[in-house]
Amino acid sequence: MKSYAGLIFLVLMIVILYFLMIRPQKKREKQVNSMRSALTVGDQIITIGGLCGKIVKTKDESIVVQVGADKVKFEMMRWAVSKVVNPAERAPEPVEDEPEEEEAPKRKMPKRLKTKADLEAENERLAKEREAKEAEEAEDAAFAADQAAKEADEKPEEDAENK
Repeated sequence: MKSYAGLIFLVLMIVILYFLMIRPQKKREKQVNSMRSALTVGDQIITIGGLCGKIVKTKDESIVVQVGADKVKFEMMRWAVSKVVNPAERAPEPVEDEPEEEEAPKRKMPKRLKTKADLEAENERLAKEREAKEAEEAEDAAFAADQAAKEADEKPEEDAENK
């Protein structure tokens, strides 16, 4: 009987160990693998090394991550992803009767090089603006001088009246 009791105790310990340690670990591992296989472009991630970045390209076993203000890109293995912080917006497909026409994205056109005629026209425009500003300043100065002269004329009259 004593030999069976020792054997039963050993089997019971193994079963408890399985349910308390091994099974939850396998469950967590399955969740992590499904998270890593569901990585898509646009996901914000944290790596096991602590780097935070955004996925810009996915491959079979690796991903390309964009990190920092300089937008540095580097390739790393999928297994190095610790967790997904902000998953990319996965919009459901719209269910509509009429198909929507997609607008082509606006392209930023390169700046046109200025010709001599364009430069001369711009210089003339700037010169006219400068002349108009100078004329306005001259008018303001003349007005201020007139006001000062009027005030100077009025002061002697007031001084004479006060005496």
